[in-house]
Amino acid sequence: MRKDEYMNKKLVIIGANDFQNQLILKAKEMGYETHAFAWKAGDIGERTADYFYPVSIVEKQEILDICLNRGINPDGVVSVASDLAVPAVNFVAAGLGLTCNSVLSSELGTNKFKMREALCEKGCQCPKFAVVSRADEADLTGFCLPVIVKPTDRSGSRGVTRVDDIAEIPAAVERAVCQSFEKKAIIEEFMSGEEYSVECVSWRGQHSLLAITKKYTTGAPQFVESGHLQPARIDRELLEKIKPAVFDALDALQMQNGASHPEIMITPDGEVKIVEVGLRMGGDCIGSDLIRLSSGIDFLEMVIDIAVGRPPRINTTRSPMHAYIHFVFGESDLERISRAGEKYPEAVHRMSEIKPFDREKVADSSERYGYCIFAHECEKVIDDVIKICRIN
Repeated sequence: MRKDEYMNKKLVIIGANDFQNQLILKAKEMGYETHAFAWKAGDIGERTADYFYPVSIVEKQEILDICLNRGINPDGVVSVASDLAVPAVNFVAAGLGLTCNSVLSSELGTNKFKMREALCEKGCQCPKFAVVSRADEADLTGFCLPVIVKPTDRSGSRGVTRVDDIAEIPAAVERAVCQSFEKKAIIEEFMSGEEYSVECVSWRGQHSLLAITKKYTTGAPQFVESGHLQPARIDRELLEKIKPAVFDALDALQMQNGASHPEIMITPDGEVKIVEVGLRMGGDCIGSDLIRLSSGIDFLEMVIDIAVGRPPRINTTRSPMHAYIHFVFGESDLERISRAGEKYPEAVHRMSEIKPFDREKVADSSERYGYCIFAHECEKVIDDVIKICRIN
């Protein structure tokens, strides 16, 4: 990549938090002038972007109007790691005549009920589901407990509950509906097995699989993501089952251009089921850091190239490593991360800022206090890091 290829070009970035900041820094490294839009909240991207506009990422018409009326004339519109930003990215890019996905694709990728309908119509394997807006609408005929209840249109484990007793349904539905923008909840069959995410990139409807990530969570009832490992330890036979299942899901959701983050469950009998699909780069530093560390591929550069209408270049720029991110839920996590870092200082890739500990329990991803990314060429080192970080 030659920086002068991108000089005098501009990029609109939707969002300004820590995950978006990695995108801002990459764009600036590539030579782009960066224009970030987000609700003013003191996030790091407000300071690192060349220009910052205090406009909520849901105000897509206002963002488009600013782009048109203030002479920004961007070459691309992009965001990573945010379902909430997907409709704004595609709306603004379409209004500017830039590379994007359709409005329908945005809806299918950000509403879990519409997503489930589209996946089922395509014949993709996914859990049984039903949508409700009130607890008294919940009809569990045909379901077996436990079930998962979650908002139809949120991410980051917000409002997610595993329900093991029918008496718990009303509270779970109320919690999910309260978190939902459209005030609806989806009830899903609980699937047991190993959960992974699949990091993909698409260009004009052609999909490429870049990496598979092993997901760690807090378990029931909220399943907040507590860590991610790349590359996941799977064999080639399983990989060859995952790829067509994921690509069929992307086709069902009309994914044409950009990054995607399908989440899958491998059942005990080896069946691949689609949990849900994010039509954006995986959050939690999966796309911005783990892929580059574990595969040598610069995913951020690829999504920027696609946003400005360039075909992505799947180039290996460094030797692959084993990479793991661990999230901070409290003092004990910070202590374990410190122990791992003291034992393997060469494996510490990046430590985020740590927010003040101000609550008894973390209920969703937005409440986590920070993270640490580890990377090493030796698999056993990362295995030991995981053991230290996750020991009870």
